[in-house]
Amino acid sequence: MLHPVVLSGGSGTRLWPLSRQNQPKQFLSLIGDRSLYQETILRANGLPDVQPPVTVCSQLHRFMVGEQLQAIGVTSGGIVLEPVARNTAPAIALAALHVLASDPDATLLVMPADHLIEDEAAFRIAVAHALELARQDWLVAFGITPDYAETGYGYILRGEPLGEGGFRIERFVEKPDLATAERYLAEGSYAWNSGMFLFRAQRYLDELGRHAPAILEAARQAWATAASDLDFIRIDEAAFAASPDDSIDYAVMEKTDRAAVVPVSCGWSDIGSWSSLWSVAQHDADGNRHEGDVISVDTTGSLVRASERRLVATIGVDDLVIIDTPDAVLVARKDRVQDVKQVVDRLKAAGRSEHLFHRKVYRPWGSYDAIGVGERFQVKRIVVKPGAALSLQKHQHRAEHWVVVSGVAEVTCDERVFDLHENESTFIPLGSVHRLRNRGTEPVELIEVQSGGYLGEDDIVRLEDVYGRS
Repeated sequence: MLHPVVLSGGSGTRLWPLSRQNQPKQFLSLIGDRSLYQETILRANGLPDVQPPVTVCSQLHRFMVGEQLQAIGVTSGGIVLEPVARNTAPAIALAALHVLASDPDATLLVMPADHLIEDEAAFRIAVAHALELARQDWLVAFGITPDYAETGYGYILRGEPLGEGGFRIERFVEKPDLATAERYLAEGSYAWNSGMFLFRAQRYLDELGRHAPAILEAARQAWATAASDLDFIRIDEAAFAASPDDSIDYAVMEKTDRAAVVPVSCGWSDIGSWSSLWSVAQHDADGNRHEGDVISVDTTGSLVRASERRLVATIGVDDLVIIDTPDAVLVARKDRVQDVKQVVDRLKAAGRSEHLFHRKVYRPWGSYDAIGVGERFQVKRIVVKPGAALSLQKHQHRAEHWVVVSGVAEVTCDERVFDLHENESTFIPLGSVHRLRNRGTEPVELIEVQSGGYLGEDDIVRLEDVYGRS
């Protein structure tokens, strides 16, 4: 049976400031209303005779994965949590061990969570070809037929034809310079390495054991004590951390003698930069892509994205990327957007948090937006979903005032449990054990004013938590 495996471990730094560590690009709605992760899941779900998709993701993103699956009505085949990032070869090994536990003949369709495919019919045909090759024990990569000389992708040189639309892989090629990429395009025997693969799960583990045995051993050790936690599968951190950090390309595909490629032209993009997003988006008559509240005068060839609550205006500019968020703004030439990583590196070096979190932070119970901060105080807008509850907790360094804007909140404060209605408020003293719960059918919105000597998110002592964070 065919088991889709969606790899969702990327941090998406090249799409900063919209993409951040706690909400990377695969979970953002960049093209249309659904996220790239949701589109990947639905694309896999549309294949014939397919099993529920397996997702391998960071522990940081587990609730986001669960919520986005629920929003599109897809049953998960397992959400495997990576305690540390160890690249694609170990991640795929975990997925293979997971599906083989219930299906000894499993075939894996491995897909990154953050890719765009516009022609899904062509993709389905390519999967059918790859399935035939996988039945013959080939490990199949999907190669994207290039339509221009791209220097940002690795390439695959195809060798002898194998039938079923596939070819033996002659060699993998690192990202080339422009002259080399133009030669590859002219020769017509090269394809972009998409990072998508299809093979039998056991065949992959066999090849991994042959060419990268330390990775397989670490994955097996980590999986041996795997445990279920709500909808998630947790593995042993120490064992998995011992795995070498290596990609499937280096660990297996470049070494095996059974590597094949199925070329496909399916409107593929890895949305690897703001310029690539501009190139796949619809433009107006001036070649602009506007999102949000934008006014442009004498502006051409630009991508302008405004945040929810602010107007962005441009005058007399060309080929710019302007990305506005509540706490950061990026302005760059389209031909320099690959350098946004330098900004992220400087934020890290300075000990800042703008590369980690948005001002609005999502939690399994809802979200909070830090709408104001100053010396010894912070103001947050908190939204709690129906039926959800914050953890039973206390703080060592701050007190809190809560004002309900809409809905009815059930408040626990030490020994008291009471309802707080719209326009009512309460005070949570420093050190008090407290919780906020929404037992209603509509979201609860409240304003929280924190005061104290330290207001960091790590000043939370969780005593009980339905989300397993205690």
